[in-house]
Amino acid sequence: MADTPTQQSNLKNFLSSIATIKGDLSNVTAPPFVLADKSTTEFPRYWIEHPHLFCAPAHETTPERRLLAVLKWFLAALRGQQYAGRHPSEGVKKPLNAFLGELFLGDCGNPGEECHLVSEQVSHHPPVTACYLWNEKHGVRAEGYTRQEITFSGSVNIQQIGHAVMHLDEYDEDYLIPLPNIKVKGILTGGPYPELNGTYDIVSSTGLIAEIDFTGKGFLGVGGSKNHVAAGVFHANDTKRKSPLFTAEGSWAESFVLKDASGETIDTYDVASAPATDFRTADLDKQDPWESRSAWAGVIDSIHSGNMQGVADNKSKLETAQREMRKVPATEEASWKSVFFRKEMDSAVATKLLGVIGKGLEPEKTCGVWRYDVEGAAKLERPWRGTLTPYGGR
Repeated sequence: MADTPTQQSNLKNFLSSIATIKGDLSNVTAPPFVLADKSTTEFPRYWIEHPHLFCAPAHETTPERRLLAVLKWFLAALRGQQYAGRHPSEGVKKPLNAFLGELFLGDCGNPGEECHLVSEQVSHHPPVTACYLWNEKHGVRAEGYTRQEITFSGSVNIQQIGHAVMHLDEYDEDYLIPLPNIKVKGILTGGPYPELNGTYDIVSSTGLIAEIDFTGKGFLGVGGSKNHVAAGVFHANDTKRKSPLFTAEGSWAESFVLKDASGETIDTYDVASAPATDFRTADLDKQDPWESRSAWAGVIDSIHSGNMQGVADNKSKLETAQREMRKVPATEEASWKSVFFRKEMDSAVATKLLGVIGKGLEPEKTCGVWRYDVEGAAKLERPWRGTLTPYGGR
């Protein structure tokens, strides 16, 4: 994370300063050298970087096998999400704070059966990212949104508020997908890595649940196993989780094993060696000004060239322009309208699935329930906001 004595000193000062802050650190400005070369709007792409796994549930013939396929896809996507496509040996970097209205679009997979993604920053205070992913040929689609609250207590603690729902067209089934909380450990020793902790559920509309338990290294690295996960597929009425139909166990960053009810291994998935599919975006000169890689181009180029002053200067230019934009009534956050997503206050599907595990929707924490506007999106063309750019007028 910090490669030179000066950077190490700056990192120490930065950590000392944020340690005094109580509450959410989502919009705190980090030193240039700890920044990733991508924004938070890009992170949903890791849900579909292995297209065959995203589509696999649609081709299973039983509800139990379909939920197992959803569980496998969910676990296999975690490494990419937590390391942002970097090798674990490279540690983690802080993603760029997405600005209000920022967009990320692209696709991956073979021609004619691509998986597509639209991601949009629909709120800035608090920061909320909404996304929609789909594969038309295989009839799989998912949408969700998350608000991240970040605190520091020796480790960086990232709480995710929100949810995602996967839908299988052929079977008219829905799956509630959890968004695990993250703890970035090893910062003070210069070797940061993500750890997931807690128990989460994938809830199927077919009356099945996949319970997922994350454990990791203990305090100061004592006890436990890094990035460990254990999960089971159960009937929802098996409230004590005594009779798993299938199990999964291993490391979400390395490999995990799937077993049937008898304990026989039916699959082993090597996360570490599974090659990610190339993700395609429009060429930079054809992107809309609000698309992430276009808007952050100066920052990203400076990160790649190691020009930390360039990172700071370009980042400041964009953030200053955004602050000025929020002072104008027509572009202030209170009157801002998202391009691809519509704000609602309820979701019958999510509410029903959350109710199975005794939870509620809590739209007040995410400035609403964000749903992809399928019909509206089909009519949109670049430039999506006319002459308005993230820097003001065109």
